[in-house]
Amino acid sequence: MFDGVYFEFPQIAFITLFFIVCALFCKMKLPSIYFPHTGEFLKTSVSASKTLFFLKWLGVVMMILALMSPVKDEPYELEPKEGYEMALILDASESMMANGFDAANPRLTRFDVVKNIVSDFISKRENDNIGLVVFGSFSFIASPLTYDANILNKILSQLNIGMAGKYTALNTSLAQGVNLLKMSKSKTKVAILLTDGHSTPQIDKIPFDVALDMVKKEGVKVYPIGIGMPHEYNRDVLMQIAKESGGVAFGASNADELKEVYKTIDALEKSEIKGESFSYIKYYYHFPLLISFLSLMLYIYLRNKRGHA
Repeated sequence: MFDGVYFEFPQIAFITLFFIVCALFCKMKLPSIYFPHTGEFLKTSVSASKTLFFLKWLGVVMMILALMSPVKDEPYELEPKEGYEMALILDASESMMANGFDAANPRLTRFDVVKNIVSDFISKRENDNIGLVVFGSFSFIASPLTYDANILNKILSQLNIGMAGKYTALNTSLAQGVNLLKMSKSKTKVAILLTDGHSTPQIDKIPFDVALDMVKKEGVKVYPIGIGMPHEYNRDVLMQIAKESGGVAFGASNADELKEVYKTIDALEKSEIKGESFSYIKYYYHFPLLISFLSLMLYIYLRNKRGHA
């Protein structure tokens, strides 16, 4: 509790010397002005009491400690209220069930590998407001924008393949990502769109040009990522999205390449906005002040009592 406690006014400790000198050389005069029965206080038996001596000096020392103002700095950070707003749009369609994307863990599905890499990316973006969009046959917002990486990663860990259907509504997911960022007042809006397939025309309800117009209207910079073999996703569409929005399109055929893609995006969109740090000063002077008050009250009580014995 008292770790890191220091005194605001340590120089006041020199007052202790004054009390010591006064105790040695000063004699009490006209004591009856201050306390009744002080003649009795001055009896040798009372002044020699070790208990009274201890209580008197405990009160004095504690009073001086209170005047020295013991304090403790308790730093805390205020979450940044503006900065990068980022939508992570993840493909959870049936094709993400494919294995072998990570050579080190070939039994993992593509989606499992993606979740691990995205989770690491989220943890590094400490000052950004990030939301999650998941899509398959339809898309939905899995998490609204939040600065809390722990909550975001917990939600991410609970996402499963097929929870949004088995097909790929790519255009709809892009529009959903824009809707997530639409209410943001940030000057920098970024969407990272990850997919391993082509848009399914019968399922994708929003035309590509409409979704692209939404992106440009809201000023969202999109980084599309196609994973798997080049023929598995529509490379031309992803490149057009990147070009029209001012982002960069990427391809990753395995887990290592995908890690590098997210590292590159992290470097390209490195946020310089930091949370504000504050130091809350907690005061502890009331503890020695209370001890001083109690010890001096007990000192007076015992001195009166013994003086009348």
